[in-house]
Amino acid sequence: MWQLLQFPLCPFSRKVRLLLAEKSIGYQPVRESPWARRDEFLHINPAGQTPVMIDDEAGIRLIDSMAICEYIEETGDKPAMLNGSAADRAEQRRLVTWFDTQFYREITGPLLMERMEKRIVHRQTPDTRVLREAMKAAVEHLDYIDYLLDHRQWIGGATMSLADLAAAAQISIADYLGGIDFKTHDLAKRWYVGMKSRPSFRPLLAERMEGVPPPADYEKLDV
Repeated sequence: MWQLLQFPLCPFSRKVRLLLAEKSIGYQPVRESPWARRDEFLHINPAGQTPVMIDDEAGIRLIDSMAICEYIEETGDKPAMLNGSAADRAEQRRLVTWFDTQFYREITGPLLMERMEKRIVHRQTPDTRVLREAMKAAVEHLDYIDYLLDHRQWIGGATMSLADLAAAAQISIADYLGGIDFKTHDLAKRWYVGMKSRPSFRPLLAERMEGVPPPADYEKLDV
């Protein structure tokens, strides 16, 4: 069976986990805290980042969430999460990159640093200026999601795709850390509630990071 090295608030691991669940692929989650910089983990992935997916029996080690997702997409069963025409798949990949880079850099990454890593690793208080900037950026990204959903049924096109999983993974972590407000973003909220309601998503919402509790309404399906 696959082992997935990850931690509960890693959005890139969450993207992979959603894809595995949508394709009904079994795996064993293995807790890995990248900030601990374990020698054994750095030997596997010198970049020191999660996720890493390993099948020791088959001698396979996969590093980087997009590389892992592409592997799953090529070797796993349907439903296809990079789907439609070549142009459709290019658009889905573009949006995956958007959420993995832009959204993470401006929102999820700063929230993780200020509200998780500073608390449990550095024993420091968060920088309120950084938090304000991240939440301001979140409003702009929700505006963009509203725009996308006003022109298509799903984030990446006519059907659910890896773009939806990538977006939901980032948003769910930002939501856990109190950085998302769906006020005035009805389309984005309706889409996210639908994603939260999927069987693939529910186990992730139940997970908690010790010392970092989510908002009271984090798991609610109508928020």
